[in-house]
Amino acid sequence: MTVPRGVVVLGSTGSIGTQTLDVIRSFPNRFRVLGLAAGASTALLERQLAEFDVPWYSAAANIAIPGRCRTTMVDLARLDGVDLVVVATTSTSALSATLAALDRGRDVATANKEVLVAAGELITRRAAAASARILPIDSEHSAIWQCLRGEGSDGLRVPDSVSRILLTASGGAFRDTPLDDLPMVGPDAALKHPVWRMGAKITIDTATLVNKAFEVIESRWLFDVWFDKIRVLIHRESIIHSIVQFVDGSSKAQLGLPDMRVPIQYALTFPDRLSGPVEAPDYAALGALTFSSVDARRYPAFDVVIEAGRRGLTYPAAISATNDVAVEWFASGRCAFPAIADTLARCLDAHDGVPIESEADVIEAEDWARQFARHALA
Repeated sequence: MTVPRGVVVLGSTGSIGTQTLDVIRSFPNRFRVLGLAAGASTALLERQLAEFDVPWYSAAANIAIPGRCRTTMVDLARLDGVDLVVVATTSTSALSATLAALDRGRDVATANKEVLVAAGELITRRAAAASARILPIDSEHSAIWQCLRGEGSDGLRVPDSVSRILLTASGGAFRDTPLDDLPMVGPDAALKHPVWRMGAKITIDTATLVNKAFEVIESRWLFDVWFDKIRVLIHRESIIHSIVQFVDGSSKAQLGLPDMRVPIQYALTFPDRLSGPVEAPDYAALGALTFSSVDARRYPAFDVVIEAGRRGLTYPAAISATNDVAVEWFASGRCAFPAIADTLARCLDAHDGVPIESEADVIEAEDWARQFARHALA
């Protein structure tokens, strides 16, 4: 008889969090949800706690839920009996909890880009010290992981036989918008993603391609690979989620319908593959699959973020926090769409990066960047 794995979900009421619980719902005997953390969606959190009979919770709102124990996200990650912590939050609000889970030697399945972007070196160092694993939930990183399995490892490290990793990108809401029209586009248009259904912040990040640049930085840390081996392709159909090319000229690709429950399930049930709620694609019906290079004129923020990743130190943390502010301003109508890329470029020029020795270094860089971004956008 399989002993259920103890799971904590941070960000349970968001897009990734609800889909994670949807996967867990399909396998009631494999998982036991011990803790949930949410922001302002308290009504949904209460329903989730009741459905999965979850004893512990954390909430940004000041609420007390009868019959449940309230604590912090960090303490959720440290609960006895937890085997896996799913990080489905945005920004670096779960950085402390992520580090706490890793320090206890627990696997962390993450869909949070900002945590790995801002503190990838610190997180991977702490994971290695505790022999903990960082399991990717993003469709692109899950695809890389799946393609690397059987290539001399469990797929969580790039072997010497790999010549290049190709991340695919849909191109976002403005992939066909005339370049001259980009200064006039608004937040409502940015949220009309042509393929995926995601939260507002990440959907805007796909329109600037900042999201994909973050994924390049994540790949650098998740798979211990340098930037020169990573390339991004625009793949409009979002069926091929990543490709791994090998030194002998062959390639592996992972294909599937654009449904986040597939990579979530892979991370939760690894190393097993189980029948799930998502069907395989009908390739005859799909027809052609297309690829193109990233257009720097359409996506000027992409190269800025990649450069921050190459510089290392606290540059990625500063860029990530600056992007948070710029996206917030654009989403509320306080700045134009091109101002996001412009503000990121100005941050990269102005920031004086320092080595990351602790969480405090990340927080300090983020605080500086948020203040800088507000001043730059005002």
